Amino acid sequence: MPAVKKILIIQNKRIGDVLISSVIANNYKAKYPDSEVHLMAYEFTHGVIENNPNIDKIIGINEKELKKIGNLIKMIRWVKKQKYDIIFDPYSKLQSRLICKFGGAKMTIGHKSRKKIGNLGYYTNPVSILEEKTKPCGKAIEDRIHLLQQAELFENINYEPKIFLTEKEQAFQFPEPFRDKKIIMWGILGSTPQKSMPYEYVAQMIDHVTANYDVYLQLNYAPNQQEEANKILALCKDTSSVIQGVYAKSIREFAVQMNQCAVLISNEGGTVHIAKALNKPTFTIFSPYINKDDWSSFEDGVFHKSVHLLDFVPHAITNLSYEQNKEIEKNPRPLYLQLTPEMMLPELDIFLKNNL
Repeated sequence: MPAVKKILIIQNKRIGDVLISSVIANNYKAKYPDSEVHLMAYEFTHGVIENNPNIDKIIGINEKELKKIGNLIKMIRWVKKQKYDIIFDPYSKLQSRLICKFGGAKMTIGHKSRKKIGNLGYYTNPVSILEEKTKPCGKAIEDRIHLLQQAELFENINYEPKIFLTEKEQAFQFPEPFRDKKIIMWGILGSTPQKSMPYEYVAQMIDHVTANYDVYLQLNYAPNQQEEANKILALCKDTSSVIQGVYAKSIREFAVQMNQCAVLISNEGGTVHIAKALNKPTFTIFSPYINKDDWSSFEDGVFHKSVHLLDFVPHAITNLSYEQNKEIEKNPRPLYLQLTPEMMLPELDIFLKNNL
C-alpha cells in the first residue's frame, strides 16, 4: 500500500483520552515522516498535545457547539474539503461518527457501538473493542493501536504517550522557598465527582504523608473545584507542608509543574496519564466503577502503582452488566467508602519509599 499522505484523528473526549490517542500520531509519523497528521480535540485538552512534533495541526472543537446540527454540518463540510485519506475515530461519539460517514475520507476507522445498533455505515473499517488487555500499556492504549493496525501493518509499535515540553517549560522551577525538599504532586479531586475519593479519606492520607515524610505537597485540582478543595484542606490536621501561591491554571501548566515534582498521587484521570508521559512515578486511586485494566497503563507495582476496591475486596462488584455499571457510576460513594485509608496507606508507603 502506498504511503498515506493526510490523516485525521478525532478524539472528542477528555484530557487522558486525547493524550493516549496521540500514540496513533506518534506511530504513524514514525513510519511515514512526510505524512500530514491532524488531531481534532476539545480546546481545553490541547495542552497535552501542544509541541508534539508528530501532530502537524491541532483542530479545536467545542463540545456544546459541535452538538448543534448547524455547526456539525459546517464541520463535516470543512473536513470534506481537507481530503483526508484516513480518519481514525477512537471514541466514536455520534458527532465524530457522522464526520466519518460524510467527511469524504477514503478510509474511516472506528469502534463498533456497544449498544448493538450496528455500524450503520459510519466506518469503512468498523472495529470491535478488545475484550481484555493483553499488553502492559492497558486496554485503552491497546484499543487505539488496534485501530492504527486496521490501516495497515505497523511494526515496532511505541505504546507510550509523550508530553513534549519546550526548553523554557523544562527550565521552570518552583519558587525559592520550595526548592530544598522533594515535592509530591497530589491530585486531591478527580475530574468528576464520581472519580473523587471521599474527602475525609483524602485528608487522612495527606495527614499521614505530612507526618511521616519531609516533603512539600503541591495540590492539584481544576479552577472550578476551589471550594471543594478548601473542604478537604479544612479536614487536614496540618497544612504547613502545602505549597501556597503556586497554582496550575491550565493543563499545560500542570504538566510543566509535574515535570519538577518527584511523584504523583492522584485519583485516576488525565493527570495520571500526563505524569506517566513525563516518566514520573504514579500512585493512582481508582473509583470503583472504573475498569482498572482499561486505564492502569504500564503498571509494575513499583514505579507505577494503583489501588482499586477489587484489589482488597475481590467480590465487591461481580458480574455487572454495562447498564448496572452505569448505575454505579452515578453514585459510587457507598463502594468508595469501602476502600479505606487503612487499606491504601501500606501500599502508598511502599511506593513512596521506592520513589522519593
